[in-house]
Amino acid sequence: MTSRSQLLGLAFAAADLLVEFDRDGMITLALGSSPCGTKPAETLVGKPMFKSLDGGGQAELRRALAGLQPGRRSDPLHVTLLCEGNLSRRLMMRLFRLPEDDSGISCAVIYEGPVTPYEALPPSMLSPDAFLERTHRALMGPGEEPDSLAVTFVNVLGLAETREDPAKYVRIQDRVASALQEASVDGSSAARLTDERYALLRHADDHRDVADEVREAGLAEGVDLEVCGSDIDLPGTAAPVQVLRALRLAVESCLKDGGLERPDLAFTACLMKTLEEADQFRAMVRQRRFDLHFQPIVDLTNGEITHFEALARFDKWGGPAEPLRMAEELALIEGFDLAVADKAVARLNRAGAGSLHLAVNVSGVSLAGDAYVQNLLRLTARTPAVRRRLIVEVTETATLADPAAANLRLAALREAGIRVYIDDFGSGSAGFDYLRKLSVDAVKIDGSLITDFEADARSRQVISHIVDLCRSMSLKVVAERVETEACRLALVELGVDMGQGYLFGKPTAEPIQSRGPIAARRVGTVEGWG
Repeated sequence: MTSRSQLLGLAFAAADLLVEFDRDGMITLALGSSPCGTKPAETLVGKPMFKSLDGGGQAELRRALAGLQPGRRSDPLHVTLLCEGNLSRRLMMRLFRLPEDDSGISCAVIYEGPVTPYEALPPSMLSPDAFLERTHRALMGPGEEPDSLAVTFVNVLGLAETREDPAKYVRIQDRVASALQEASVDGSSAARLTDERYALLRHADDHRDVADEVREAGLAEGVDLEVCGSDIDLPGTAAPVQVLRALRLAVESCLKDGGLERPDLAFTACLMKTLEEADQFRAMVRQRRFDLHFQPIVDLTNGEITHFEALARFDKWGGPAEPLRMAEELALIEGFDLAVADKAVARLNRAGAGSLHLAVNVSGVSLAGDAYVQNLLRLTARTPAVRRRLIVEVTETATLADPAAANLRLAALREAGIRVYIDDFGSGSAGFDYLRKLSVDAVKIDGSLITDFEADARSRQVISHIVDLCRSMSLKVVAERVETEACRLALVELGVDMGQGYLFGKPTAEPIQSRGPIAARRVGTVEGWG
């Protein structure tokens, strides 16, 4: 198998359709499953990329292209593809411009839903995720201050009653979407959250009555809509990352069954909670008020323990997923990653720990600057032998902003004797990007691909591709979430080197370096860093 076919296999593992288009927006290549289910994907070649999307999708695509640099990948775009016969399909797209040839754009497409009548999707409206991404760009990018922006939530009751007249339903949705987009900050920053709830990003000094304009849109079609709105001024007194987290929590509350009548109050409560939790998290890190538990990673052929992964455990938050997600969102993760490394190095320095090898996780956020690597090298400067017993696993929970710069920092660790793994490989497209751009020692296949993969031909094929590609790059392969003997044997057959999971042991407060008989499969919550 050639490297090209391996890379293509991995690309299709993370996408349903691969497209390339030129400077003029004409599609030059289309490979994969048919987007609309009627004609082969190849029939897209020669067609204009922009005209395949609805108005909101075209605006999102142009905006992404305007800021796309050679060698960089865009944020996810959530758009609507127009099919024949008034049909449509929701897509998630990511763009990439090759550094050596910026004349063409590569695009990976994931289908977010089935082919649907277009009238079921309000035109030119962002999805909730795309709305949060748009707000993130506005708050974190140049040119905007948080206190110059606001978010308006709009409830529109009475739309459902018009479904009996499909033509009228479509016309009203068109008018509502147009009214909301016209009031948004750039004419394309309004979102449909649910069937009756919308949100838009606008200028804080724009005092138009959005609810009244939507009401007038309904009256133009002879329908008296019940419309109410609530405004949120995004406070400049709080850090943008804190505002964004509070807004995400408020939007999520709108998406729950029944939602909330006052999203503005939900935002205020979420912001206060965010500020309080951020202070508590900083204090927890500063005082090292968390524990490390240790899960073994074993050689799949002989069962010998190669090393342990150090997993954080918290008393206050319970499982690690939510506090670490919060830490990444609030730019607190670098301090935490260093605190984990500090504890792990202290454990390696204990008397009698000379044979112990530990792996610690590092977020892509922590590799955006020099501090993490410099501090880790300082922690181990007096004990070079400890460096050879330490592994750093780069997680995919936050994408590396500058892979080339991160690779130089990781190279400094490897030169000092610290090994580097790519963690969570296969859980998203970032891991594939890491493999292409980072010099590492091993790859850990995400547990989502391993669970029941013996019965899933596609997952098995993906794992086979990953193993073949890693072999060609002289990289070791580790599989997560190995829970049965049958799974272990199948992984050995595919050439996977090491495994981690309940078959070999669950995380314990102290590393257990001698194993008894392989444990029976444990059914229940899978524990992990994220």
